[in-house]
Amino acid sequence: MVSRIGIHESVEAIFPANALRESLADVEPDVRVVTSDDLAAVDALVTFVYEDAFRDAGLEWIHSVQAGVDRFPLDELDAAGIRLTNSTGTHGDSVGETVAGYMLSFARRLHEHRGKQTRGEWAWPAHDAPFTVDGSSLCVVGLGTLGRGIAMRADALGVDVVGVKRTPLPVDHVNEVYPATDLHEAIADAKFVALAVPLTDDTRHLIGPAELDAMRDDAVLVNVARGDVVDQDALVDGLRDGRLAGAALDVFETEPLPADSPLWEMDEVIVTPHAAAANRDYPERMATLVRENVRRLASGDRLANLVV
Repeated sequence: MVSRIGIHESVEAIFPANALRESLADVEPDVRVVTSDDLAAVDALVTFVYEDAFRDAGLEWIHSVQAGVDRFPLDELDAAGIRLTNSTGTHGDSVGETVAGYMLSFARRLHEHRGKQTRGEWAWPAHDAPFTVDGSSLCVVGLGTLGRGIAMRADALGVDVVGVKRTPLPVDHVNEVYPATDLHEAIADAKFVALAVPLTDDTRHLIGPAELDAMRDDAVLVNVARGDVVDQDALVDGLRDGRLAGAALDVFETEPLPADSPLWEMDEVIVTPHAAAANRDYPERMATLVRENVRRLASGDRLANLVV
C-alpha cells in the first residue's frame, strides 16, 4: 500500500495539478504536487511525461494520465519492480466527438469558412465541395475504447462505418470488421479513415505510401492515435499530389509540430495540438482511476489498467 502519491508537475500540460490533488482529498495516502527533484518524498507518481529519474526513485507505482505508454520503458520498469497503469477507457467520448467534429468540418466546409473569416472574405465554397456526413463512409482502424467511441458517434450521424481490428469480432455500431491483414481492402472505399490504434512495432508507419495509394483520392485521413502511426513525409507528398483530399491530425511525428512543417499551410489540413481528449472533467476522471487503484493496492487486488 502506498502512503504518499505525487502528482508530477508535467500534468499541467493537460490540467491543473492542484485540481487533481483536490479531487483526491478523500484518499488515505498523502497527495502532493511534486517536481522531478521531489521524488524521494513519494512512493507513487501520477505523470504526463516519463523521465529516467522515475525508474531510479524507488517508486512502487506510476500512473500515466494518457492511454498511450509508448514513451515508457516497459522492460526497465518491470525489472525495477515498478507497476505502470494508464488511462485507457477514459477518452472514448471526447475523442469520438473530436473525430465527429473533424468529419463535420470537412463535410460542411467549416474549416474553409474559418479561414475566410480571418481574411474578411464573404464567399460560398465551390458548389460541389459541401456534402452531408449522412450517407458517407468511415473506416475506423483500431476498435478499442477510442475506436468504439468514434464508431458510435459516426453511426449516430448516419455514416456507414466499417473497422479494422486484430481479432475481427463484431463491434457495436460497426457494419463490418476486417482483420488487420485486410487493411487495404477496408480503407479502399472509405471517405474518412480514422486511426485509433496504439503505437507498437506493428503499427509504426502503418499508413505509408501503399496505404495512401489504396485510399480514395477524395478521402480524408484522421489521426488521433500517435504521430508515428503515419509516415508523415508520405502523407505530405500525398496531399501535395492530390492523392488525398485532406487530413485532420491531432498527433505528429514531432510534437509540438515544428513551425516549418508544410502541414501548417495546407488549406485542407486541420491541425490540433494533441488535444482530442481534452475535457474539463479530465482531473476527476484521473482521480477516479487513481482512487480505485489505491483501493486495489490496499486489498492486494490486480491494478486497473495495469500495463506492467
